[in-house]
Amino acid sequence: MTVLVTGGCGYIGAHVVHALHQAGERVVVVDDLSYGKPTRIEGSRLYGMDIAAPGAGERLAEIMKAEDVDSVIHFAARKQVGESVEKPLWYYQQNINGMLNVLIGMRDSGAKKLVFSSSAATYGVPPVDVVPEDVVPMLPINPYGQTKLFGEWMARACEEPYGIRFCGLRYFNVAGCGPVELEDPAILNLIPMLFNRLKQGKAPAIFGDDYPTPDGTCVRDYIHVSDLADAHIAALKYLDRDERKYDAFNVGTGEGTSVRQIVDEVKKVTGLPFKETVMARRAGDPPHLIGSPKRINEEMGWHAKYNVEDIVKSAWAAWQANPEHHIDVGTWKQED
Repeated sequence: MTVLVTGGCGYIGAHVVHALHQAGERVVVVDDLSYGKPTRIEGSRLYGMDIAAPGAGERLAEIMKAEDVDSVIHFAARKQVGESVEKPLWYYQQNINGMLNVLIGMRDSGAKKLVFSSSAATYGVPPVDVVPEDVVPMLPINPYGQTKLFGEWMARACEEPYGIRFCGLRYFNVAGCGPVELEDPAILNLIPMLFNRLKQGKAPAIFGDDYPTPDGTCVRDYIHVSDLADAHIAALKYLDRDERKYDAFNVGTGEGTSVRQIVDEVKKVTGLPFKETVMARRAGDPPHLIGSPKRINEEMGWHAKYNVEDIVKSAWAAWQANPEHHIDVGTWKQED
């Protein structure tokens, strides 16, 4: 049987494709290549398509039947919080239609296992410091988080009528790199954004230092992308069980790290004597978001292996291995 990975050419998707190959699975990928590259999927068959487009559900069903797909890992979605606030209708169109078409494809092809790339953004600003999966109410504060929560509802609604086994993984800030060729291809996440500013000789930006946190900057649970990939493999195995107590899991370390702490770690790892700048808050950013990994630890036996130092070191190694990104540390100087 075969695992279909939507968005498999992207940052997280490519790491999961790599982990699936390491586990001996046959993999096919669907991706519109808006961020990823086809060279990142290690010879898996690639179908280029926009899963949110009209008719995509029927096309996905054809692919799933032709490739004997029994499991789907669904990443393909828009994921920028600020952009979702600026373009809410587009986010609803992209992310909700994408999930709808994946479920139509599974219903019509008979594929039965779905691991959904959900998000900690589903929690909004929770009333506790370390968030369990069953915290109530779940009130996402941006359209991105809303689409992820609704995606979970959609998948859950399809379990009984269509026999689809569903598991949603809610993760926090994904960072780091496994094999250096799987470097994050988009400058959308914090650490690549910091590196990109350094490449330009500019001051890295911190968005807001007046949050109600110990150092005034946002606190997050940073998870290494290779740990996250292993969690997806564990989730597929979990869906093989006939008895499953839960269908939503946090994937994280349970530890909080502030943006300023990440900036300080980047200074240490890179050896670059830069000075950061503080800018206005971004719309839709909660001040503090850490998830309890107790459920996934106990139910799947998954535990994070890497810490923040590992994350920054691996991200820096991948950045420096890319000739287009490489920074000459010896000659670097800050221009502003």
